[in-house]
Amino acid sequence: MDTRTHRSPPGSAAPSAGERRNAGAAPDLDWRVRIAGLGRYLPRRRVDSAQIEDRVGLPRGWALENSGVAFRHWAEPELERASWMGAQAALQACERAGIAADSVDLILNASGSAERAIPDGGPLLQRELGLGRSGIPALSVHATCLSFVAALELAAERIHHGRIERALVVSSEVASVGLDFANPEVCTLFGDGAAAAVLERAPDGSASRIHRIAWRTLGEGADITTLRGGGSWRPPLGPTTSPADALFSMQGQAALRSGIRLVPHVMRRLGLDDMGARAALRWVAPHQASRAALDVIEQIGFSGAAIVRTLEHTGNCIAASIPLALEQGVREGLIRRGETGVLLGTGAGLSGVGLTLTY
Repeated sequence: MDTRTHRSPPGSAAPSAGERRNAGAAPDLDWRVRIAGLGRYLPRRRVDSAQIEDRVGLPRGWALENSGVAFRHWAEPELERASWMGAQAALQACERAGIAADSVDLILNASGSAERAIPDGGPLLQRELGLGRSGIPALSVHATCLSFVAALELAAERIHHGRIERALVVSSEVASVGLDFANPEVCTLFGDGAAAAVLERAPDGSASRIHRIAWRTLGEGADITTLRGGGSWRPPLGPTTSPADALFSMQGQAALRSGIRLVPHVMRRLGLDDMGARAALRWVAPHQASRAALDVIEQIGFSGAAIVRTLEHTGNCIAASIPLALEQGVREGLIRRGETGVLLGTGAGLSGVGLTLTY
């Protein structure tokens, strides 16, 4: 049917925007795109939870019990900049994909934290890869903890439509510089790290596909997780700016409750709102938001799927958490070529996302 001339039948009303948003499962995109290689970089400095607990006066074991983190890695200032860490992960991903970095058509920095206000992290990453004169388009996609999935969607759609053949998606996070050590649930939860993926057109005969994508945003929760400073609202030298504006703040329980509200919609749009559909999945690579958030994902019930957990040994690495889970799942054999799984997560804003794919 030509939708340009289609009209609703007499006596019927066209669906409202709300009805369209809350419809059933999204169509299967059938994008013939595969993840050809994955890489990671974790800073050399490993920080045990006991070090933080002693620093802020918490009892030993508090962080593992409440945040789910035994240790995490924090970057060394100046030595391990976000763009440098991202380049290390990207080079490993390229090596595993069997390509040279200069053979990609697009470089996407998909990070929730920024190394600088200007320029965006894309050119910085390109330069660290030794491609500063290459002319390869390089830009940032910023959706806080969901930046990797947002960039993955953007790159995959371009590949599917033939605009490009191959893309490099990199998430690199240095959360440690903005932690509030007066807030135990914040200072014990976050780690630094980077992860990268090479995306390319799936070869003939490959089962690799991107199937469905579901996004939902509830902007009323914008202040639940926030860092107020650094933008035009609270600029560094602004008359109303305070040192606290440079620190990340989070209302953990409110964020969890809001995230749970997003789950039914995301599951429905992915076609995973019944146990039978979820049983067909073989792996789940979730955002490592917190121990409680990962427990909620397990309670949803993915009976045939391995749920990849990195939280205990990396902490919440913002946008790098999902690709770090992917990389670990592939490296440990939990995610195998030709098997279908899902990326799941929530991010500040507040947004929820799900993406089903065959690896």
